[in-house]
Amino acid sequence: LVNNKVDSGSILKMKDLSLKDRTGLPNERIFNKIQDFVWDEVLAKYICLPEVLDYVECFTGPDIRAVHSMLINKPPDAGTKTSRHPLHQDLHYFPFRPADRIVAAWTAMEHIDDQNGCLVVQPGTHKLALQQHDYPEWENGVNKMYHGIRGAENNPRIQLHMEKGDTVFFHPLLIHGSGSNKTKNFRKALCCHYATSNIDYINVAGTSQENIAKEVEDIARRRGIVMDFIDLWKFRSRDVKGACASHL
Repeated sequence: LVNNKVDSGSILKMKDLSLKDRTGLPNERIFNKIQDFVWDEVLAKYICLPEVLDYVECFTGPDIRAVHSMLINKPPDAGTKTSRHPLHQDLHYFPFRPADRIVAAWTAMEHIDDQNGCLVVQPGTHKLALQQHDYPEWENGVNKMYHGIRGAENNPRIQLHMEKGDTVFFHPLLIHGSGSNKTKNFRKALCCHYATSNIDYINVAGTSQENIAKEVEDIARRRGIVMDFIDLWKFRSRDVKGACASHL
């Protein structure tokens, strides 16, 4: 995908901030994330795995929609700590509810620990309301759309050490993030957010989510896609189980 050997379609390929203007590097070193692959012939096999959907159904109910898909290719940190992901709540990015019918499935593709940038979570924060998110004021900048909750880093957290194939499921209000990759190797993981197919879309104008909505619309516009925030989320999703998926 990153070498354009196969058609990437509507897949979004994101570059690490510290490397985006560098030349002479392989594309695997530059691209840190591939998003929105729900219709990709190979990667979509993950989001449709029965072993994953059986657990997802416990949260969403029988009608399941894959709303956001990612292959995370966390590169070795370039010394700028831009490979970190600030502490955040996934619901900040989503213009749909109810939150209790949304869940993330995050699968390690290799051994992951605090050395190569494992997930960190703040247990119990899924009971909180949606917090204000902004770009953190980090000395060397932050990757595009990596919003975070200011002050959240002062609260207790735990690290999730995982082995290849391990999968963690979590609520969209859980505060979580990831650390820097201090190794010389890439750290890969697959993630998909699921929701009930019967979600209700909401207008985020005038709310704390308005900043991310404008940013997402602007990025799409620069790629030649003119849609509002809600339509963009409908475009990037796919029903994968239940009545709405019967035509697949």
